[in-house]
Amino acid sequence: MPEPLALFPLNVVIVPGLVLPLHIFEPRYRAMVRDLLHKADPASREFGIATVREGRSFDSQGISALYPVGTATVLREVTELPDGRFDILTTGTRRFRLVDVDRSADLAMASVEFLKEATEPGDELIAAQTALAFDRYRQLLGGRMDADETAGVDQQDLPEDPTVLSYLVTAAMVLPWAERQDLLAAPDTATRLRFAIELLQRENRIITALHAVPAVDSFADLGCLN
Repeated sequence: MPEPLALFPLNVVIVPGLVLPLHIFEPRYRAMVRDLLHKADPASREFGIATVREGRSFDSQGISALYPVGTATVLREVTELPDGRFDILTTGTRRFRLVDVDRSADLAMASVEFLKEATEPGDELIAAQTALAFDRYRQLLGGRMDADETAGVDQQDLPEDPTVLSYLVTAAMVLPWAERQDLLAAPDTATRLRFAIELLQRENRIITALHAVPAVDSFADLGCLN
């Protein structure tokens, strides 16, 4: 059954587990923050972030301007500035699919269906393959063009949970919005990991061939998986 969720369209794709700082200045989103702060249970201070398609405008085009799968975030920390703006810290919690959007009020309210994360017994094997490709990607981004493709992976700094790893890779890769969104919207962990391997192998080949790394976009400055 669809559930209501205050909607915050953004030009960024976030994933569950991502720590996301935001500067809130528009009156409608200031009101949203104040409303969330009135909720006694901190875990219920949740709103939805949906990514605006490139070249589209939510204000003029509505739900058609948004990708259908977004991420709910929970308000964790709030600093109110003297002029009424807020600096907030949020954490991505769970994915949702947009069903409808009510724009009758200043703040859009979405009807959403929260998505379960399907897992399979073989996810650990796919996760190990993803970790190997991701480790090489990190070495290449760090300028190690001579990185050994068959070297073992130091798993200590990577999550053991395949789903968490799939979101970490989704957040960390330098990708166009559409590809990051496709990773977010994958129907299950295994599908996301397989697609991540394809993208990592592609990026590793490009970096190795060109001896150049992609420019890190602003997404990398938004936060980290906790």
